[in-house]
Amino acid sequence: MGLLLSKEPRRRPRQKRPRCGSWWRRRRRPLLRWPRGAPAKAAAAPRGRDCLFRGPCMLCLVVHGPGAPAPAGPEEEPPLSSPRPLGAYGAAASSQPPARRRAGLAAEDAARRLLLSAAAAVAAPPAPGRGELGPAAAAARERPARSLLWARAGPVRPPAPPAASRLFRAPPAEPPAPPEMVCKRKGAGVPACTPCKQPRCGGGACGGGGGGGGPAGGGPEQHPPPPLRAPRSPAAPGGAPAEAGGDAVRAGGAAPSVARQQQHECGDADCPEGPDPPCDCHREPPPDAPDINQLPPSILLKIFSNLSLDERCLSASLVCKYWRDLCLDFQFWKQLDLSSRQQVTDELLEKIASRGQNIIEINISDCRSMSDTGVCVLAFKCPGLLRYTAYRCKQLSDTSIIAVASHCPLLQKVHVGNQDKLTDEGLKQLGSKCRELKDIHFGQCYKISDEGMIVIAKGCLKLQRIYMQENKLVTDQSVKAFAEHCPELQCVGFMGCSVTSKGVIHLTKLRNLSSLDLRHITELDNETVMEIVKRCKNLSSLNLCLNWIINDRCVEVIAKEGQNLKELYLVSCKITDYALIAIGRYSMTIETVDVGWCKEITDQGATLIAQSSKSLRYLGLMRCDKVNEVTVEQLVQQYPHITFSTVLQDCKRTLERAYQLGWTPGVSAASS
Repeated sequence: MGLLLSKEPRRRPRQKRPRCGSWWRRRRRPLLRWPRGAPAKAAAAPRGRDCLFRGPCMLCLVVHGPGAPAPAGPEEEPPLSSPRPLGAYGAAASSQPPARRRAGLAAEDAARRLLLSAAAAVAAPPAPGRGELGPAAAAARERPARSLLWARAGPVRPPAPPAASRLFRAPPAEPPAPPEMVCKRKGAGVPACTPCKQPRCGGGACGGGGGGGGPAGGGPEQHPPPPLRAPRSPAAPGGAPAEAGGDAVRAGGAAPSVARQQQHECGDADCPEGPDPPCDCHREPPPDAPDINQLPPSILLKIFSNLSLDERCLSASLVCKYWRDLCLDFQFWKQLDLSSRQQVTDELLEKIASRGQNIIEINISDCRSMSDTGVCVLAFKCPGLLRYTAYRCKQLSDTSIIAVASHCPLLQKVHVGNQDKLTDEGLKQLGSKCRELKDIHFGQCYKISDEGMIVIAKGCLKLQRIYMQENKLVTDQSVKAFAEHCPELQCVGFMGCSVTSKGVIHLTKLRNLSSLDLRHITELDNETVMEIVKRCKNLSSLNLCLNWIINDRCVEVIAKEGQNLKELYLVSCKITDYALIAIGRYSMTIETVDVGWCKEITDQGATLIAQSSKSLRYLGLMRCDKVNEVTVEQLVQQYPHITFSTVLQDCKRTLERAYQLGWTPGVSAASS
């Protein structure tokens, strides 16, 4: 405003930098210096008429001059005719010529009226397009401007025209100390308030206007905003920072920063100056993507337990070190399936045994690269071994089975089928040292005889499962020993052994017998089979395949007496359609019937068993040449809950399964 009142622009002197020691020493000094006794510089020429009275500008005179005390209220303006005390520069201006004084009075009057118009613009109602402010919001908006106007410039009182000297009266007897007169044309006295970024309260007026934005004011309860830092004002020409709003506080009004802060904290919804949108730097960073490694180790171990040994060792363990450590957890090395892996050697078995000494089950079937040495080391380092499986390991001998029996007394399962070098010496060690044996399998071990089997029967009283296959040296004595010393036997199989009806009849002592495999027993009669079915009430599976002596009468007795029988296998037996009709008529529990390769079975027997049986789910008719495929196709359509097994039907199911897996004939032919 001072620039508008002055006639010519005045060059503002450049602020001098403080004489910092380091900067002053680096400053280039002039070559020529004034002597110590040199006279001072000549007095500066009088200033031009850029500011009135050759002093600070008129704005400084009006704003910084000491005024009368503030009026009682901002709404009531004092009368303009009240006299104003003479300012610091008014006394100096009284010595000016009359023309100069009249020009000064006119300029002062114009400045005061300009300030009045600015205050009226601030207090004016909003434009029609922006919406009207409430009374509380308008009062809150007008209060800072009025307090600033009356604090800075004092009450505006135009002088009386006849007596111009009233404007420049002498100061009172005890005048207050005049404030430091510094020209602040760029608004240093009223620093710009930084935009307030506090959320607006929900009330109808701000907290300073008396409306109340909290619960008492009717609006929602708001938390008090955090204290704001007062804005720093620019430094004074002398180098000391000037306090923001210091002049206003000394003049009796409120600080501009506080007033502006109250104005921005106004909670009115019609406030024209809202808070700025938050800066991106204050936004919270986006949440991190979920990481599977943040799951507890117990859950990850549960997930890895569903993977096979190859998937854990060849895939999961290569992801990271953490997963590698999890894959090496002891629980994954309790049960090892190393079957059909030719890279399994004695050294590998030794390393596995050294790392997982708590192995309870291991399967080394079809591993041809190892020897008895590796099995001995494994048995020595894993005394808690419970289940040992080694099918078709023809290179192993009695040494391995003796080591397992000696170092693993808790052994419960031993399956060592098809080992040609295994003899009765190994079986004797098992029977004498492994009292907890429950499941043994010595199929196709041709050097085993009754001597070793009887030792196992007498030593392993908890035996529940025994399976022998094509052991020609095993006779009725072994069957009798197991029937007498192992009352807990549930599954018994002597397929292809030198067993007769005299030995099989001892199995009637086994009350818990549930599965009996008597395939290819050359000297088995129907009476023995019927007696077993009558006495063994818990029998659920009976396999009589390859016994040509089994006839329709035996099957009828089985259907009548087998109260819990569910599976009956009669492949290559001497039966006719009458056997199938008897099964469908008398049995209410049989679900699986296989009469493949029975040449006397016709369409009538297949149709009648399908119609009469309520429990049948599978009927095997493989190579029953008298059964027509058209009849079987009709049965498939009429009884979809029954699976009919023939050559054609099995081929159809195989093709359907291949189509479901995505196989197409064209792709297969092109690839071949």
